[in-house]
Amino acid sequence: MSTQTAFRISDIPQTGHSQRKLADKALRAAATFWFVVAVVGQLVFAFTVASFYGLTAARGNWQQWNKNMSHGYAADHPMGNVVVAIHLASAVIILLSGVVQLIPQVRRYAPGLHRWNGRVYMVTAFSLSLAGLYMLWFRGSVGDLPQHLGQSLDAVLIMLCSVMALRYALTRDFRTHRRWALRLFMVVSASLFIRAGIFLSVVANHGPFGFDPVTFRGPFLTFISFGQTLVPLAVLEIYLRTQDRAAAAGRFAMAAGLFVLTVVMGAGVLTVSAASFMPELKAAYDNRKSIAQTLSETIAAGGIDRAIQQYHEVKAASPAAYNFNEDELNNLGYQLVRDHKFDQAIRIFQLNVEAYPQSGNVYDSLGEGYMDAGNKAQAIDNYQRSLQLNPKNTGAVKMLQLLKK
Repeated sequence: MSTQTAFRISDIPQTGHSQRKLADKALRAAATFWFVVAVVGQLVFAFTVASFYGLTAARGNWQQWNKNMSHGYAADHPMGNVVVAIHLASAVIILLSGVVQLIPQVRRYAPGLHRWNGRVYMVTAFSLSLAGLYMLWFRGSVGDLPQHLGQSLDAVLIMLCSVMALRYALTRDFRTHRRWALRLFMVVSASLFIRAGIFLSVVANHGPFGFDPVTFRGPFLTFISFGQTLVPLAVLEIYLRTQDRAAAAGRFAMAAGLFVLTVVMGAGVLTVSAASFMPELKAAYDNRKSIAQTLSETIAAGGIDRAIQQYHEVKAASPAAYNFNEDELNNLGYQLVRDHKFDQAIRIFQLNVEAYPQSGNVYDSLGEGYMDAGNKAQAIDNYQRSLQLNPKNTGAVKMLQLLKK
């Protein structure tokens, strides 16, 4: 054979092998991108929860807890308040420890920290789920039965993944352990996923999509209550199986899909941060006294008339020392509604209308107060006024349709 025609197998370009290596790199890059976005979201979420609930509690402004939770704080249920506090503290711990647990360098160079942090992570996640189930089924929550079942499924899966991750760690089957740890991270992150999904849907749709903002019920909320857990788990399982068996084409497809999902998740995190987390951080670091908390204590001790008198006195004497923002009285009014103190709630909503006569939101709240009290005519009048000030208030439109039937 001549030297011109002789060749070796190794001289043939290894196209398939090169594609596989490139596909592996693409998949790793997509997974890293997802992890970075998820970590940033978790850190912002944890910082917001710790700041908002921690600092408002430190200032004695427990009323602020009811801004985002329908039954966050109740003066006559001290044991329930302890459970809520445990739930919030546990949420911050697992958000932070979960991030540390999945960093490969920690596992590689600080195995002792990885083990102890993992134990804290799993025990805290388990206790968080138990506290969450108590809050959901005994403390009370917004939404309907399907939403509660979806939230309960997440809690049960958190407990299951915690047990399984611990089991395989103890048997030193670290490959299986890591997979259960990833599943645990996914189901623990559901609270961030659902917030990102809801806020992103509202922005994309220029209003509530698939649910009633007044009752907070609807098919989209039912879907996302289950989807917050099942969709990320499904994506994770596909990713793990792609790692195990897929050819280059499958890995490229998984990388592309994961990249798109990460972009959507990132958009959701940015949206919920701008619409919810940033305002909560602003409120957390506002050192003014809460007028809602002050009036709540006065109502309990001296009645609603004394509280309204105090509002005017304080506003005239120390306007800079107290927080007179619109949502202060609004939150207090809704807390009174939840306590079925409708007459007191209406007085507080009226006070807010007096303070913010150009806000459609305060008339909407007053309308709801009258509706809950059974005063249909006044409810219609205030919903109409709300709609005049804010023609985009779809909630007022729905309530008027309901009241005029």
